[in-house]
Amino acid sequence: MESHVRPRVSAYAIATVREQLLLTRLSAASPVFEPGLWHLPGGGIDPGEQPRETLERELYEETGLELLDARLVDARAYTAHRLGIDWNLVGLFYRVELRPGPPAVTRTDDSTSAVAWMPLAGLDDSMLSPATVDALGMIDALGMIGDRGDGQRPGTGTGR
Repeated sequence: MESHVRPRVSAYAIATVREQLLLTRLSAASPVFEPGLWHLPGGGIDPGEQPRETLERELYEETGLELLDARLVDARAYTAHRLGIDWNLVGLFYRVELRPGPPAVTRTDDSTSAVAWMPLAGLDDSMLSPATVDALGMIDALGMIGDRGDGQRPGTGTGR
């Protein structure tokens, strides 16, 4: 059987408040990354949709929060195999500002099972999607929060 690689471009939100990162938990419906992992809010860019529009839509569906501002900070490529599909994913990472409010999943029949503000100091790479692990490095590199100047995440003692 011939293997076919499916391309996907996704927009991801990096939202931080008081040394916490907004994360969503992937459900069994996750098309690319493994269920149960904590992941950045965001998702695939629909045909004809602009990345900022994707962020607005996905943030509302996955977190119930409204996007106020977004700034592209990086792009990364990933390969994955899930549900019989080989993926070539390009992730666009945006530093975002959100309207304050309590997060809640508004589209429960999709790839998100939970949403929470997670303390950066308590995050372990084994519980995170590859894109989220990369986002932690971006947070450190850009000095978004908690940068101690030693290349380590606050409270972890481990460098990136």
